[in-house]
Amino acid sequence: MIEFDKVFSRYGTYSTQWDYIQDRFGEEGLLPFSISDTDFSCPPEILRDLQKRIEHGVFGYTRWNHDDFKSAIRKWYEERFSTVVEKDWIVYSPSVLYTISKLMDSLTDIGDYVVVQTPAYDAFFKMIEDKGRALSDNKLVQEDGKYVIDFPDLERKLAEPKAKVFLLCSPHNPTGRVWRREELERIIGLCRKHKVFLISDEIHMDVVRKPFVHLPILEVAKDLEHVCICTSASKTFNTPGLCGSYALIPNQCVKEEFLLTLKNRDGLSSASALGMIATMTAYNECGQWVDELNQYISENMRTVGNFLAEHIPAASFHLPESTYLAWIDMKKLPYSSEELQDALVHHGKVAIMPGETYGENGKGFLRMNVGCPRSKVVEGLARLKKAVEGLERDFG
Repeated sequence: MIEFDKVFSRYGTYSTQWDYIQDRFGEEGLLPFSISDTDFSCPPEILRDLQKRIEHGVFGYTRWNHDDFKSAIRKWYEERFSTVVEKDWIVYSPSVLYTISKLMDSLTDIGDYVVVQTPAYDAFFKMIEDKGRALSDNKLVQEDGKYVIDFPDLERKLAEPKAKVFLLCSPHNPTGRVWRREELERIIGLCRKHKVFLISDEIHMDVVRKPFVHLPILEVAKDLEHVCICTSASKTFNTPGLCGSYALIPNQCVKEEFLLTLKNRDGLSSASALGMIATMTAYNECGQWVDELNQYISENMRTVGNFLAEHIPAASFHLPESTYLAWIDMKKLPYSSEELQDALVHHGKVAIMPGETYGENGKGFLRMNVGCPRSKVVEGLARLKKAVEGLERDFG
């Protein structure tokens, strides 16, 4: 666990989270808990293989379509999820969002509906809007602090004639829900009934609290022609800066259309050499590291819960089932979201994402990234407390 406690300065590395925090929060020098990458170093096995490749010194065009890449992915799914993945399903992609974007292009037309459960990753909203598609919002419902699916509403949304894609986030960002088998079976059944293609973004699949277990959508679905997975090792192993992801697409027509776009239309079929090596090494050698990462993140989450219970009892926090994103309910505090953000930035000098970033029903929440050394979590919580205390003084 000691390696996760190590503090790295990320300033001067062109880090979105650290060097450019002003872009999102309007002020420099804030302690950031925003963008969902982590402050952890990659596993030493990945660093070793990257260094070896760098020392080679030649970085020409790189092919992804080979057994080494595909076998590493298949091995990971079999060992971590007891899921069989066929080699023929696997395709490389520069990023998960690129994959989703291109699948959306091929599966929908302008004006069609894309069903999304909210609160949701904000990039989904931007992508759907800028493509001229319509967001069909299936709001998740809180019951005793736990988010559940409003299935009657989901069926109404999927039954709309213009609904063509359901964009599932599994596990769910930002609420941290790990969908149970029975929930996934109902989702799959409704999509099949209404002929809606299911794209499952499973990029958070490895960061899950015990005793919860992630179920890949392809493990649950019986008819694989209308489902696919878009994911990457980058969230787990903190390698998004190396680029590279992959998708599992059993439907051959959908897969071939994607590959045609990747290679011919967009000219992106040459893989990032370092991203591909990082993925292969991660999946072949770093399972134990992920187990230790999950233990560390779980302790960070408990640190958040204990601190809030003691110092800001009006805040409500339920340990998330997955992700390194703490979803904190601040609605019982007598301050608006705007007032709270102003206090966080100007009094606490801390950058924590406002919940409304992820949709209307995220308003009143904070999304705090605790994928970082515990010392940073503790300091961030102290700054959150300072901000709330400032509001208490200002508003009496």
